Amino acid sequence: MTAQAKLPENAIETIGLRKIYAPRGAMPAKVALDGIDLAVPRGGIFGLLGPNGAGKSTLINILAGLVNKTAGTARIWDIDIDRDPRASRAAIGIVPQELNIDPFFTPRELLDLQAGLYGVPKPERRTMEILAAVGLADKADAYARTLSGGMRRRLLVAKALVHAPPVLVLDEPTAGVDIELRQSLWAYVRELNQGGTTVVLTTHYLQEAEELCDRIAIIDRGRLVAHDTKQALLARLDAKELRIVVDCDLGELPARLAAMGVTRLDARTLQLRYRPSAARVEELLAAVHGSGLGIVDLSTRESDLEDLFLQLVRKASDAA
Repeated sequence: MTAQAKLPENAIETIGLRKIYAPRGAMPAKVALDGIDLAVPRGGIFGLLGPNGAGKSTLINILAGLVNKTAGTARIWDIDIDRDPRASRAAIGIVPQELNIDPFFTPRELLDLQAGLYGVPKPERRTMEILAAVGLADKADAYARTLSGGMRRRLLVAKALVHAPPVLVLDEPTAGVDIELRQSLWAYVRELNQGGTTVVLTTHYLQEAEELCDRIAIIDRGRLVAHDTKQALLARLDAKELRIVVDCDLGELPARLAAMGVTRLDARTLQLRYRPSAARVEELLAAVHGSGLGIVDLSTRESDLEDLFLQLVRKASDAA
């Protein structure tokens, strides 16, 4: 059997995962996770999305061993988190939202300390290699308190990589990070992924998730409301927008166009929202010409992940 064949099919797998926080004072019990069945395939970049309070951080903290689950099972790299917690934690690196870095240590010291906690022998430590990869080699001996917010964010990524985990979880890694740093961080994440690291990303920047992720899960109110490839999820919307700029001012929208659902944005701009699976753009263009109008410009807009996210969260909210 080859080494490749021994690798698990899923980097992370949960079955019936539940977390219920006990009541406190006047506060009733809270269901944070309500039976999550989730499979994160090995080798991809996986997006875990949801509104604030949806349960994403609870799920991550259970995987990290920081929160005890109420029921269900969870496996990291095919290792049960209850049966072998040490091995399961060694298989995952977590980059938290909070900048929890000791300000009186240098990046070099922090990475060496983190490597020691994971039992990485000194000859096998890659401290300077990792710091160079995240652009902090020149700050290796500077106190962490002197680093900018973006540099501290990169240092968190470096800390999560000291034990070379096959799974890396990035929890809102670009929050408060400038555009240039964000792009360099994502370039490094892509390199890690191409090298075999499975990446799980939570983010409120849905454009990032759409650009980076090949599979996406959406959690709302502790429940999984969507889980599929990015392409399959976007195909659910079956929605598109067409805008046409005509060659003269319209006093009133021609009846033929109004009957097709066309609206007027201004004196010369027409808009149609339609389902590509059911509508024929040629018919609309023919109707425009048939109404005696010339077309000066034409543009289309595809539905994106933000549209899908809002639609699914609204449905979940209405069903609650």
